[in-house]
Amino acid sequence: MNKEDSLKTILYEQFGYTMFRSGQKEIIQDIIQGNDVLGVLPTGTGKSLCYQLPAKLLTGTTIVVSPLISLMIDQVKQLKASQFKSVIALNSFIDPLERKQVYTQLDTYKLIYVSPELLQHQELITQLKRIQVSLFVIDEAHCISQWGHEFRPDYLKLGDIIQVLNNPTILALSATATHDVQNDIVTFLKRPNMIKHIYPMDRDNITFSIEEVSNDNEKIDVLTKLFNRYRVPALIYFSSRQSTETIAAILKGKLSDQRIAFYHGGMEQMDRITIQQQFMNNQLDIICCTSAFGMGINKKNIRLVVHFHFPPQIESYIQEVGRAGRDGNSSVALLLYSKKDDFLPNKLIKKELPTAENLTYVFQKLLQLYKEGMLLPKTVEQLGEIFQLSEIQWRFLHYQCEKHDIIKGNTIYYDEENWKKSFRIIQDFIEERISIKEKKLYEMIEWINEKGCLRKGLFKSFQDTVRQPSYECCSNCGFSFFNWQPENVELNNPLGTWEEKLKTLLLIGDGNEAK
Repeated sequence: MNKEDSLKTILYEQFGYTMFRSGQKEIIQDIIQGNDVLGVLPTGTGKSLCYQLPAKLLTGTTIVVSPLISLMIDQVKQLKASQFKSVIALNSFIDPLERKQVYTQLDTYKLIYVSPELLQHQELITQLKRIQVSLFVIDEAHCISQWGHEFRPDYLKLGDIIQVLNNPTILALSATATHDVQNDIVTFLKRPNMIKHIYPMDRDNITFSIEEVSNDNEKIDVLTKLFNRYRVPALIYFSSRQSTETIAAILKGKLSDQRIAFYHGGMEQMDRITIQQQFMNNQLDIICCTSAFGMGINKKNIRLVVHFHFPPQIESYIQEVGRAGRDGNSSVALLLYSKKDDFLPNKLIKKELPTAENLTYVFQKLLQLYKEGMLLPKTVEQLGEIFQLSEIQWRFLHYQCEKHDIIKGNTIYYDEENWKKSFRIIQDFIEERISIKEKKLYEMIEWINEKGCLRKGLFKSFQDTVRQPSYECCSNCGFSFFNWQPENVELNNPLGTWEEKLKTLLLIGDGNEAK
């Protein structure tokens, strides 16, 4: 049996598939041969198989860096259901005593999911150094570039972690990566010779539609009419947490037969996981959410992805609409646009990074603490209070101060010349990042106002051509919802309150009392 036949046998016996999708076999073959790989495949085309199958074949353990706890839990659940038992997700939900026990048994797992933040814990690194790590995977690798500079700087430290773990083979996977993002990934992982497998990102079964309206009330009217006509699994994306709650409540009042919930990063972790699982199990129809929802969601029949507010960059938009139609059936990405919307992403960009005044205050405060012989507090909340910064702003500055040898851990190191030089470098870098973000925002707004084909305009920064759409192309090419006829979901199991469920279980009320 040759190597290709062997892979197909494992594909069928272990995962139940008879053939590889585009790009999977080529990436897997390179990984098995010990080559570092950057793989860019369209959303919903089975990127996870590219490391799950090698994990079965390679001696040692595969580490998968995953951005979301809910995503890790979901993937572990699916793998265990398919008889891949030697897998675990390391996250904050594990009891500390249980985690210590798990750490001593890491060599018994073939696949370990972990967040980039947890990989900064010395206790875990010490245990990982004891075992053979054969493959180090960064799932959703665009996060290195998209989140690493500001929101989650621990993504930028993964290259150092890989070296500490004796330089295993690397696989970086993403669904969206411009040339700049690809360069960021290669640079921060410190692997300039990664083999690149880059495939077209457009999905031929998604139709793009943009509808210009006057205000939010008109958007709500559009949604009400749309969901009165269609009962399909749907996501509605917003820029603010408050909007998800407000619009979800309004839609519940207008759409009595639709099961609607909201989801955002400010909710309790268990509440977020519950909402996600209810949506996956067809107990919810519509999720009003921020960008915190959807990464790695493998629900195949999402028919409609609506943007109530547009995201600040095209990469985010492509990722979010890519959650639709993973079964290959006709699905629509609808963006509702008002001229007033432009200020929202601009405001978010300004809030995300510290201002020149913030930077000056932080340096002054650090000097004061140094002179007083004080150590920095360990919690982000305390640090935010001291420096009068948001959590994201402090994470950004903390990484920059570590990078320039101003702080290490919770200790401050003072050198006047280094501080002056570092202040200027950090200030220039903030301006550069704001400029990059404003450019990406301009590209997004430019696409929204595109007069030609929306599909071609959306993907022009990523690829030279687009596929022939399987269904209708876009609203600029003649698409109308009047011609769209997806299969409506039947309401077999209405989602009641916990009190209603309990009454049903106990047969209470409505003449059904236990005799």
